[in-house]
Amino acid sequence: MSNPRKPPDALLLINTGCPHCPTVLSGLAELVKQGLIGKLEVVNLSVQPELGEALDVRSVPWLRVGPFELEGLRSLAELRQWATRAGTPRGMADYFGELLGDGQLDKVLSLVRRDTHLLDALLLLLEDEDTELQVRVGIGAVMESFQGEEPLARLIDPLARLTHNRNAHIRGDAAHYLGLTRNARAIPHVESLVNDPEAQVRDIASESLESLRRVTTG
Repeated sequence: MSNPRKPPDALLLINTGCPHCPTVLSGLAELVKQGLIGKLEVVNLSVQPELGEALDVRSVPWLRVGPFELEGLRSLAELRQWATRAGTPRGMADYFGELLGDGQLDKVLSLVRRDTHLLDALLLLLEDEDTELQVRVGIGAVMESFQGEEPLARLIDPLARLTHNRNAHIRGDAAHYLGLTRNARAIPHVESLVNDPEAQVRDIASESLESLRRVTTG
């Protein structure tokens, strides 16, 4: 029998006089009581500013719960949601979705460069039809930053599965990212989209296929 997921620990940075900090602190304390957070550490930057400087914290309340770094006022319901998301692939996908939706592409790039397996979370966003356009643009920027690199080649098989998605935009994105792998293994999967029912998908697949053949045979 597998062990239940361990509740995440949390670090909260506050400041004396911060109007929203007591609300977040109270919510986190409640989650500790409920067993949804294992340990809560609270640091007052008015007294100990060094940690804020080390973490490049610009405003408070600032919270790290599991792998997630969150800023500003958060309700108890939001805090509970992030605590339960910690340690799950869907949770990381939701976190990246929020960051990209807020225009924090650089932060996502930094996190993924630190751990390239986090690219898997971006694939969850990619295959979700409800993912917003701004988030999809951000996903594209991250994927393009890995053009021709091994971490992107590792995604050939899951991207190949997306070439069969019912959504034409997702199939087109899959064709584009397979082309960015610059890997011959991607060729048959892109070839399967050259005769796609949607003209836009066919165009993307043709461009990707040409690029792959040029790189892999040249």
